[in-house]
Amino acid sequence: MTNPDRLSGLDATFLHLEDGGAHMHVGSCMLFEGTAPAYDEFARHLERRLSLVPRYRQKLAFVPFGQANPVWVDDPHFNPGYHIRHTALPGAAGLDELQALVGRVLSQRLDRSKPLWEVWLVDGVEDDRFALISKTHHCLVDGVSGVDIATVLFDLEPDPPPTEEPPPWVPRPEPSGAALLAEALLERATAPLDFAREAGGALARPGETVERARTVIGGLTDVARAGLTAPPSPYNVPIGPHRRFAWVEDDLARFKAIKTALGGSINDVVLAAVTGALREHLISRGRNVEALTLQAMVPMSVRADAERGALGNRVTTMYAPLPVHAETPEERFRLVHEAMDGLKESGQAVGAEVLTRLTGFAPPTVMAQAARLQARQRMFNLTVTNVPGPQFPLFLLGHRLERLFPQVPLGGGAALGIAIMSYDGTINFGLLGDYDAMPDLDDVADHLRAAIDELAAAAGVGASSNGRAARKPAGMRAGA
Repeated sequence: MTNPDRLSGLDATFLHLEDGGAHMHVGSCMLFEGTAPAYDEFARHLERRLSLVPRYRQKLAFVPFGQANPVWVDDPHFNPGYHIRHTALPGAAGLDELQALVGRVLSQRLDRSKPLWEVWLVDGVEDDRFALISKTHHCLVDGVSGVDIATVLFDLEPDPPPTEEPPPWVPRPEPSGAALLAEALLERATAPLDFAREAGGALARPGETVERARTVIGGLTDVARAGLTAPPSPYNVPIGPHRRFAWVEDDLARFKAIKTALGGSINDVVLAAVTGALREHLISRGRNVEALTLQAMVPMSVRADAERGALGNRVTTMYAPLPVHAETPEERFRLVHEAMDGLKESGQAVGAEVLTRLTGFAPPTVMAQAARLQARQRMFNLTVTNVPGPQFPLFLLGHRLERLFPQVPLGGGAALGIAIMSYDGTINFGLLGDYDAMPDLDDVADHLRAAIDELAAAAGVGASSNGRAARKPAGMRAGA
């Protein structure tokens, strides 16, 4: 039986993908109302909540000779002060400087000899606010199920009732290399038996098994077709370690009104808006967009509701076409909607899930090479992930969370990633770009605001009631 603390094949893949300039951490920038709490108060609050997510006190232990994926073990030298950090913006700084700070924080790779996360408390945000910048390795938590993990920091009311003091934390002894190796070899020997046991259970349900096999085979075929080389674009270049960050915000009610008027889903609105933004950005760079369709990797959660809150990744992917050749917002929305409907019916997600599960049977050395090969192949142009967040206010030490801008990591050959999260009636886009390849990341954000407005106009929907969603002045506004 596999050690439950061992990384799955998918989780380990995120380690293998962390090569060259690629950093495989997810994160966010959170804006709060009011003056920041004192650092000591915030650090005590976060440390008390760590008992709810014990994985955050663990580090990776690597198996000798790479005979199995790493396992999570308690860090006997865990120091909260290393992970909980404090900084402040200069007196005249605004949101542009905050975005630049986020870019710098996200440019630093997490230390694998320690628990793989950081949280930065940022004082001095304009309009009497403060911010948190979070950074967690993708192998620790996925971006969909992980939403409710972040909320261990938060309360549902400004003045919650006091909670019991958690018991003192006593780390378990760290296993030796010999013990890790012996356990790995035992698991490898028993893995075929576990597989046979699952197969035997399937044979007891022959009708269900045949139907499932047909679905899986069809899905694998769709994945193979979708994974063909994506078209060349300025978003597919070798990347360095440094990042730029920008954001766009709007009203969730506005997106709901657009999708109702045009006949689709909120995800269709999101992808159509991104398509419009990329079209204008490519044109501004002198690219020919006639007959051009980009390909977005769209992560999807396959975690059951009963598993929400569990750590580790249960995410698969779909490859969604972005028809940047389409000239009008109506046509872009129609093409995106039709394509997404087709993908849902094709079984592509089922096939991708099966491939993800099969990675657990591959030796780590093989998985490392496969991950790097995939990173070198241009299977998609960018990642676009849309995460549903809580639709009620959250509070940190009495301060209301105002906005939450997510971040998705950049792969080895992708210089742009866009993450979207809804929260308490808002929808928030976080744009992450390679510092050198995307010097005009803020222009992409401006084009995205304009594309949303175009979709709203096409749907007969009014302007955003969110003043902060307005277009910002051009210029250098986000960087490392």
